[in-house]
Amino acid sequence: MIDRFVLAMATLRLLSGSIEMLAALVMLRLNEVDKALVVNSSLALVGPCVLIATTAVGLAGLADRLSPGKLAWIAIGVACLLIGILKR
Repeated sequence: MIDRFVLAMATLRLLSGSIEMLAALVMLRLNEVDKALVVNSSLALVGPCVLIATTAVGLAGLADRLSPGKLAWIAIGVACLLIGILKR
């Protein structure tokens, strides 16, 4: 039987990939660079949101097996990733 946390994480990633593919189809349908750029820019919000949600689900699944210190290190690592992704 599949773990419910793994199923939730995989579902989020499948949803994210589906959104990316849908956006690509919309870009092809629009067939204009400026409008395609707007669609592409809106995807910049999807990636970090899915990263945060997937990581949160994974941490919820591990929370009972990890010490508070290890959870803190993981949170620091995720924060560093987000800073690196979102900082301009």
